[in-house]
Amino acid sequence: MPQKQIFLNPDKWIDNYADYLFNYAVVRVNDSDLAKDLVQETFFAGLKSAKNFLGKSTERTWLVSILKRKVIDHYRKINSKKGQAEVRMNFYDDGENEGNWLEERVPQSWNNASEQALENQELKTQLDVCIDKLPEKYAMVFRMKTIQEFETEEICKELDITASNLWVIIHRARTQLRKCMEDNWFNN
Repeated sequence: MPQKQIFLNPDKWIDNYADYLFNYAVVRVNDSDLAKDLVQETFFAGLKSAKNFLGKSTERTWLVSILKRKVIDHYRKINSKKGQAEVRMNFYDDGENEGNWLEERVPQSWNNASEQALENQELKTQLDVCIDKLPEKYAMVFRMKTIQEFETEEICKELDITASNLWVIIHRARTQLRKCMEDNWFNN
C-alpha cells in the first residue's frame, strides 16, 4: 500500500508560526536578533527537509522541534568556544524558577532605578564569568536546564546522561557558582 503524502504549507509559515517561534526562541537565548536568526534558520531547515515530514505531528510542533535543535546547536557552538559569547540571565523577570538561590542574597532595597539597573547588569556579568569558570559539561547542563528551561528528559537524551547524573551536575554547578559569586560579588 503506498504511503499517504502529507503536505506542508510553507507559504503560511511566517503568518501562522513566526511570532510563536520567535517568542519560543527569545526566551531561550535572551537576544531578539539571535532569536530572529534562529527562526529564519528554522524555516530554511524546514524547507530543506520538508520531504521528511511524516505528518505525525502538527506543522507547528514539527517546526518547534527544528527550532529546539537550532537552539541546542547554538549553545553547543558557543560552549565549544568558551568565553566568546554572553548568556544573559534575567533574575527578576522569572519568578520562582531561575536563580532563586542567588536572589535571596541580593539587597532588597534600592535607592533608584539607575543604580538598580547598573547593579543588575554587574551581577549578570559576574554570574556569566562564574558560569564560564565551570567545567564545560557543568556549564552546558546548567544553561540548558536553568536558563533555557529544557526538560530533564530532553537534556539527558541530548547529552546521553541519566536523570540522576543531571541533578548531580546541577547541584555541583550551583555549589561552584555560589562559591564563585560569594568570593567575587557578595563579599566585595
